[in-house]
Amino acid sequence: MNTCVVGLQWGDEGKGKVVDILGERSEVVVRYGGGANAGHTVVIGDSRFALHLLPSGAIREGVLCVIANAVVVDPSVLIDEIDGLAQRGISLADRLFISENAHVVLDYHKREDQLREESLGKQKIGTTIRGIGPCYADKVGRSYAVRMSDFRDLGALAEKLKMILAYKNKLFVALYGAEPMDVSAVIENCKKYAKRLVPCTRDTTELLHTVIGEGKSVLFEGAQGSLLDLDHGTFPYVTSSNSSSLGLPSGCGVPAKMVNKYIGVAKVYTTRVGAGPFPTELDNDTGEYIRVKGHEYGTTTGRPRRCGWFDGVVAAYSVKIGSVDSLALMHLDTLTGIKELQLCRAYDIDGKETTFFPANIDRLAKAKPIYETLPGWDDDLSEATSFASLPAAAQTYVRRIEQIVGKPVEMIGVGPKRSQTIMK
Repeated sequence: MNTCVVGLQWGDEGKGKVVDILGERSEVVVRYGGGANAGHTVVIGDSRFALHLLPSGAIREGVLCVIANAVVVDPSVLIDEIDGLAQRGISLADRLFISENAHVVLDYHKREDQLREESLGKQKIGTTIRGIGPCYADKVGRSYAVRMSDFRDLGALAEKLKMILAYKNKLFVALYGAEPMDVSAVIENCKKYAKRLVPCTRDTTELLHTVIGEGKSVLFEGAQGSLLDLDHGTFPYVTSSNSSSLGLPSGCGVPAKMVNKYIGVAKVYTTRVGAGPFPTELDNDTGEYIRVKGHEYGTTTGRPRRCGWFDGVVAAYSVKIGSVDSLALMHLDTLTGIKELQLCRAYDIDGKETTFFPANIDRLAKAKPIYETLPGWDDDLSEATSFASLPAAAQTYVRRIEQIVGKPVEMIGVGPKRSQTIMK
């Protein structure tokens, strides 16, 4: 079976844990979009792994790991991750494959990202300053793009970088009053990257069709969340790629119909990082309680996440556009201790009730959540091993989410570890 795991909210839903668990019965794990702005966390026993570019399945020995064509690869981050796993006894030798068509994030992209955000002042988008947006912009613009395949001819790459930096430096100096960047330093870094990564580079679309043709099970891993999708999220407060499952076919060259199952991951509350609309946000003591108890700080940036009640309108929308079959609900244990819980089942927009998410932020700004109140629980859920062992209030809460979203819950997270997962 080929499976896709995708986030249903604004990212940080817990996809890394779900991919790691499903990786036990998968032979290939594919990262199909995004860049080092993603942060996936896997906890095994007392060990914590934070990954930004490598698929979360990399933690499992023997699983083939593919970084597909729509991922923008930051070579320095990727090499650090490979080395970090090696130091912890996890080797990626002969099992990591990087698309030759994946575009490359270099230092001037990060510089451009920073300068652009600073220039926007109060209107800034809230990017991670990882150079993701500028790299995708170069991809679309074509003329100044660098791909992994360019590392195979360092002489030609050096000439291309000289041309690119001549253009970028004019922008940095003229538009932002910044110092020009040293092209020789960028070229030297690329020589180091090439030595490490070229042996892993290949046509990953051919590879994926080969392994699928052989009947191997493939797990496709999304980055960020569906509401950060460039076309279907809360634009402009989104990422620069198609982070919903709609990005899978173009992201890796595998048609959507070749995926047998789509699993949507969501927290039992809602979070987002950076600017942008957030109808169920709790800017109060309850929001702070969730933030502290759920350790809601960005894996990539360390920024505190904004927290709010579970938004069924958001989740149901992502399920519809993503062809999601079942749900994985994470962080149920975080809500322990809250006397009354709220679930958003619909929005009121200009006096009309709607259950379909308005991705246009002008309409979304008018949305007022329509809540249902459910009882909370005080029981410690961290040792729960079955749905039946959960307190009645927690079972009711999960069942109501199933009803609002319209899909069955398959997995429930009651803690960060692999073992703290209930299969429903």
